[in-house]
Amino acid sequence: MQSLVSNKLIQLLKKQKYHLVGRHSAVKRCRWLYESLIHNRVCYKQRFYGIKSHQCLQMTPTLFYCTMRCLFCWRAQSGDHELKWDEMQLPEWDAPEDIIEGAIQEQLKILSGYKGNPKTNLEKYKTALTPKHAAISLTGEPTLYAPLDGLIRGFHKRGFTTFVVSNGTVPEALSRLSEEPTQLYISVSAFDKKTFLKTCRPQIPAAWEKLNETLSLLPSFKCPTVIRITLARNLNLEHPELYAQLIRKANPTYVEPKAYMHVGFSRLRLGFENMPTHPEIQKFAAQLTKEMGYNILDESPQSRVVLLSRLEKPIKLSG
Repeated sequence: MQSLVSNKLIQLLKKQKYHLVGRHSAVKRCRWLYESLIHNRVCYKQRFYGIKSHQCLQMTPTLFYCTMRCLFCWRAQSGDHELKWDEMQLPEWDAPEDIIEGAIQEQLKILSGYKGNPKTNLEKYKTALTPKHAAISLTGEPTLYAPLDGLIRGFHKRGFTTFVVSNGTVPEALSRLSEEPTQLYISVSAFDKKTFLKTCRPQIPAAWEKLNETLSLLPSFKCPTVIRITLARNLNLEHPELYAQLIRKANPTYVEPKAYMHVGFSRLRLGFENMPTHPEIQKFAAQLTKEMGYNILDESPQSRVVLLSRLEKPIKLSG
């Protein structure tokens, strides 16, 4: 089947170090994989939840497809660099097993570059060759991928833990999941509909209403759930009391207020001045805790993220 996107876009993504898998999936090296192998510094996911950074495979089954065009998103969007495609014209989907096999192979190619680096921690490198966690979060909206539960199940059968990060605009896909991820993230990046339309620029009708439907659905999940709030200065970094009203519907295990980071294709849409400092995120998180009765469990100043929960300590996942 012919690709629905241009070769120019594919070449641009390869230049950005995306490793393409099949027709619509990709793996990309996370900065924290490098930091873990070379400098023994780890990602907040390891600090908070026990997910080992050097064994984490960051991937997407929906590289070119999303229901929204969030200003703060690092992914390539239609219109970037004058490249245009229909992000909602979905392809014939590759099989979950083919994607998983391809993703693992690409992760091993990424890791092969570390073998000859004298700074590489060889013990970590050897265990990194057996990835144990799939972050289904790289770009795009994973719930558009119809066999998502097959993808999650396939990773679980191989002994992986899985995090799925969704923008919550396809509640029917989440309600149909026959296999839950190890942890489910829902992004809530606006405190009201007007800010949502300006910040997230949905490409489907009733996206705000669908997000709210997802928030109401979240308490039915057995796995730990997370509300991720990506905050950008002069855009959506205000009204913690209104965010709190939305979060109460979802009753999540965790809330992660996190700073917008000025990286990737987001630099075409937002400026460096839109990136909040960690103290700004700490202040916002403290205001949220007052509104909701959650505790501040931990924080990662490097990633400018704070972890909130009603729990006294986070659930450590094997990964």
